[in-house]
Amino acid sequence: MDEPLWSWQGRKWCHLMADTQEELHRFAFGLGLQLSSYQGPPKTSAPHYDITGFERNRAVRMGALEVSRREIVALFRSQRVPRSQLADRSSSVVPSLPQRRTFSR
Repeated sequence: MDEPLWSWQGRKWCHLMADTQEELHRFAFGLGLQLSSYQGPPKTSAPHYDITGFERNRAVRMGALEVSRREIVALFRSQRVPRSQLADRSSSVVPSLPQRRTFSR
């Protein structure tokens, strides 16, 4: 994750990325993020979650690595889907996340 530098709706935001989409979604689910926070093809060219500074602190405690802006840009570029392929991926499968368990008394 990079530093929370981006201001939006009165909060500072940063990017949560991973080596694979499966790892990204698994970590995000464990962090309690909603799938609606996911940013990926075709909406954007590299899969990531936009998270707040508060969520970032929790993610670091869970084991996420803090990286520099330069490192996050390099990761973004390595995972980027070429624009010519974005339209082809618009029908890609939405990641399936495990269902949250609810317990009744």
